[in-house]
Amino acid sequence: MELGLTGKTIILTGGSSNIGKGILLGFAAEGSRIVNADRDEVQAVKAVQEANSIGGEAVFVKTDVTDWQSVQDMVKATLERFGKVDVLVNNAGGTLSMSPFMKKKREEWKHEIDLNYWGVINCTRAVLDHMIERKQGRIVNIASGSGQIGLGAIDCAVYGGVKGGVIALSRALAWELGRYNITVNVASPGWIVPYNKEDTGENSFWSKWGYDYFTPEKLESAQKYWPIRRLGRPEDMADTVLFLASDRASFLTGQTISVSGGVAMW
Repeated sequence: MELGLTGKTIILTGGSSNIGKGILLGFAAEGSRIVNADRDEVQAVKAVQEANSIGGEAVFVKTDVTDWQSVQDMVKATLERFGKVDVLVNNAGGTLSMSPFMKKKREEWKHEIDLNYWGVINCTRAVLDHMIERKQGRIVNIASGSGQIGLGAIDCAVYGGVKGGVIALSRALAWELGRYNITVNVASPGWIVPYNKEDTGENSFWSKWGYDYFTPEKLESAQKYWPIRRLGRPEDMADTVLFLASDRASFLTGQTISVSGGVAMW
């Protein structure tokens, strides 16, 4: 299916590790122009180089999505380089650790809210004047199964709550922005596992603690209860995000697609 993404300008936050890198390479394969807005310069440059080797035009703009000025500077740099923003993918996110709500440190709650919620708000607000003026745009927010089902939020209650907030925010914005031909949809991953550690950067939870918490034994055991009994991979998320970013999805807005092998069905 021709998605019509060739030459489109994409802002992708956190496009250097696992899901983000998969999305970056997916757009690159379509011939898109991508700004990888990330904090991890080493991993981001590697990802951009790989994207450019397969047909994309990708650049790295160092960005802290929790900082409003940093986000504004990134959008300005995108417009100066490419002249427009067609698609925003709010992918940057994560949690510092997994632990019961009562044992979680308040600083970690704040980090999760700032990164996963304020990051989405900041980046969305920063592109909207431009998209509204052009009367077109696609916004794809990355949520989590943690924000959809209680089982997915075990040991990450605040993170799950914030991701649920991203879903609700996306629906509200879809109502507000549809009149400007701007769609807002959500791709919500289940267990999307990197192929190897080289696909993750220093800011990825996989590098920090993910492989210790999500052990091979735990992953193998969990799959027995999934309708589709295999691990999710970065390209599974990329395929969904690219579709939602394309004109093929122009009559979809306010929707949440669970990329979880059927673990979350709603």
